Order: sequence, then C-alpha cells, then structure tokens
Amino acid sequence: MSRAGDRDPTRSPGPAADRAGFSAAAQSMQESEEGAVERAGSVGFFAPSGFLPDPAVMEEASRFFMARGWRVHAGESVFSRESRFAGADALRAVELQRYATDRGLDVAIAARGGYGLTRILDELDYAAIAAAGLPLVGYSDFTAFNLALLARAGGISFQGPAASDFHVPGPSATPRAAANARFNQEQFFNVLADRQPVLEFPGESLAAKHVGLDVRGRLWGGNLAMVCSLLGTAYFPRVRGGILFLEDVNEPAYRIERLLLQLLHAGVLGRQKAILLGDFSAIPVLPTDNGYDLAAVWAALRERCDVPLIDGLPFGHAGRRATLAVGAAARLSVRSTAGPSDGSTRVRLQFKGHPTFREVRDFGQGRRAASDRKIRA
Repeated sequence: MSRAGDRDPTRSPGPAADRAGFSAAAQSMQESEEGAVERAGSVGFFAPSGFLPDPAVMEEASRFFMARGWRVHAGESVFSRESRFAGADALRAVELQRYATDRGLDVAIAARGGYGLTRILDELDYAAIAAAGLPLVGYSDFTAFNLALLARAGGISFQGPAASDFHVPGPSATPRAAANARFNQEQFFNVLADRQPVLEFPGESLAAKHVGLDVRGRLWGGNLAMVCSLLGTAYFPRVRGGILFLEDVNEPAYRIERLLLQLLHAGVLGRQKAILLGDFSAIPVLPTDNGYDLAAVWAALRERCDVPLIDGLPFGHAGRRATLAVGAAARLSVRSTAGPSDGSTRVRLQFKGHPTFREVRDFGQGRRAASDRKIRA
C-alpha cells in the first residue's frame, strides 16, 4: 500500500495526499470511473483517535463509495500509527479541523473510534467548524467531539457509522449481519439527505411503561463513558429539557450503573425529558455479580430518577448503528400498536435542524421522496 510522503504534521496535505493511502487497485478504480458516472458526492475520511488495525477496512469503504459514484478522500491519519493513536496529536488535530471545514466535501467521517480525541479537544476551532456546516459523523470516542462542538459553538454533528460499516456483505455474512449493514447504510444516507428524518423502532420492556409519551427537546449523547469523561469541563454541554441517548460496550453492569449515577448526582439526568437507551452489549459477567445484571441497573436507576427510560434504540457498538444528530431539535413519542395484552410498543424519533448533503442528488442510493425516508428497525 502506497503512503503519503513524510511532511510537517501541522501542514494541511494537498489533494494528492488524500489518495496516497489507497492501494493502486483502488486508485485505478477511482481514475477509471472519472467521467463515467455523474459524481454523487464527495466524502472525506480522517482518524482523530485510534489507528485502523486493518487497512482493508479503508479499502472496502473506498470501494463502497466509489462504486456509487462518490469521490473519496482520506487523510494521512487514516494510514498512520503512533503508539495506540492514528498518528501524532498534531496531525490528528489538523486533519480533523481541515476535513471538518472543507466546503468541497459533502460529508466527513471519522474512520474509527478508539481513544485520543480528548487529547486534542483544546486544539480545535469550534466556531469555524460550526460555521462550515458540514455533516461530521463518527461514534464511540467521537462522542467527545460531538459534545465539545455543541458546548463550545452550538454546532450539530452526528453519531453514526465508521469506515467499517461501509462495505458490501460477502456470501459468508449471516442474514442478520447483512440486514444490519443495510440498515446502517440506508439510515446514514437517508438522515443526511432529509431535513426531518424519522426513525421508528420497537420499544422493549422499559419503553412499554411509557406508552403515550410525547416530548420535544434537544437530542444529544453518545457513548456513556465518554459523556461522563467530560463532566465538569468546558466541553460538556449544559442541556436542559433534552433527549439524552446513551450506549456502551464491554462495561460490567456495575460500571454502567456507576456512570449513570454520576450523571444523576451531577444533576444531568434530572434535567432531561427522556433517556434513550441503546445497545450495552457485550457485558462481562463477573464472579461477584451474584445475579446482578443490566436489568438490575435499570431498576436501580428508575427508583432514583423520574425521567422516562426508553429502551430499544438501534444504536451502539454491536449490530445496528443509527445515525443520530447530536444537538438537533427532536421529538420522541411512544405508542402501542396492539391491544393491552400484546405488549407491542413502537418508538418514534424525529429530528431537524441538522446539517445535510448540500444538494438533493441520488447519492448512489436511489432517489426517494421525503415521505418515504422513514427508517424502521
């Protein structure tokens, strides 16, 4: 795999460097498509946190977009490694700033999560990023950026897919894995092409307790551990009357409870109108749990907090990963779709005011009327 040449990490690389990390086959594919397909859009990948363990992930993502008529750019950080990070702090900060303000792009995507964004939060110009109005997408560690942009400049960005989510499932993929990939990809394109997207999903046991709920507020949140890590800093948004969504992975049940209680004791949970719970698997079972599990966590939280807990959100590290606008105005409602004995609950989330693709185009997914862009999980 060819790479960009060595250069000052504080200097923005030019367009040639954008493609330097792709294999010759991928570059040839992109060059051969020039003029053959009307360009649907332009996507930029950057890596503000951990390095990509497998270069094939970026290769698959580039092929996915190019096959749909997109021009693909990737920063040097996507192909860099320094300790556990995707290059030096200076490189990652400069590339995040550059891609987040590049008006030649339609969307910029953090290639993966990991750890590292909190190291560069104080190096970013949030006012310039918010003014650019570009859709910026990532998840997990990217929560730190989502919340910092909201807190420092009132900017809206997204929790959503990473590079590994943009691929065509092979013949060995299970039906569930293939369905999850389609959901993640379709939801990504539809959210960024629609000014008022709607996500509907089946609620679980907690949501069933709040049939009839209908609230409006600012949608915000992300990874639970990352949300808590910013408490008490200038990068934590002071949201009142919001709709907070949370997920996490590989945390024992007691740690999830401890993080939630931290938010509760800090007064954060009590200021919300609803708390949306995504995926928290896989949860390590400890010898000392003695039957204590995630259900016990939710029960303990409900005893201490009157804010409605709504579960079933198709978002997290495993399986389905909805694209959610952090900072957007949202409406959340819960309804029953059957008789009282059936226990069938549907949750509806709609938001608006978020950045979208700059023009109404095909974007390689097939045109749909706005009324058709309702995603069901």
